[in-house]
Amino acid sequence: MLTTLAMMMSLTAAATPVASPSPGGEVDVQLVLAVDTSRSMDPEEVRIQREGYVEALKHKEFIDAVKDGLTGRIAISYFEWAGDVVPGSVLGWQVIETQADADAFADKLEARPIETQRRTSISAAVAQGASMIVSSPYRGMRQVIDISGDGPNNSGNPVAPARDKAVAAGIVINGLAILLRPSGAPGGLDKYYADCVIGGPGAFVLPVHNIEDFAVAVRRKLVMEISDRGPAAGVQKIATTEPQADCLVGEKQWMDYYDR
Repeated sequence: MLTTLAMMMSLTAAATPVASPSPGGEVDVQLVLAVDTSRSMDPEEVRIQREGYVEALKHKEFIDAVKDGLTGRIAISYFEWAGDVVPGSVLGWQVIETQADADAFADKLEARPIETQRRTSISAAVAQGASMIVSSPYRGMRQVIDISGDGPNNSGNPVAPARDKAVAAGIVINGLAILLRPSGAPGGLDKYYADCVIGGPGAFVLPVHNIEDFAVAVRRKLVMEISDRGPAAGVQKIATTEPQADCLVGEKQWMDYYDR
């Protein structure tokens, strides 16, 4: 237990501080939504992405999945990230057990201004998500960080060690790989996410090829995470036989660009 706690504290030391909420209780899942708003996505794509999360959270399929759990309640939080966590984007923990709860959380998200930033630090998103889980007053039977992004890590700490520390502490990391344009990751961003970002029992990455499909993809992923379903068709797990993706490809590309 002490080893696990030490790993979590090491992982979260540089994360954005999260205010401690009032005492909570047991939930089926502690779910952190970590959403990429880097400037590699144009304003229209960022807007549609935000709308996709709002729509998914308000959908009947989402709340039905919540109600089907052992306790019938989950704890959810949200933040946006780019080269670091976007200041002011954090939505603290809220228990979801009714449609009204889900609508209220979605309304808070919809009301937030959208701010984009430079660079891509998936490792910062992992650290922030782990910090929020550690400081949460809720205790989930499962702890999940749900990361959506459109490029490889190119800022901050390397992503694989951050992933490994979180997984060692019992956190599952799933990914939504946004494949609207070439990401620079050889083999595809979904391959990079599968090898370098996701981890933990049943971890998966879901690729999105068209922005119009984003809301359905988000809803599908949320339902899978809440109900702890195994990966379905079109969902990739960590590769075991193919060559491992270069987990430092984003950093190398940034250095090449900077040198030029």
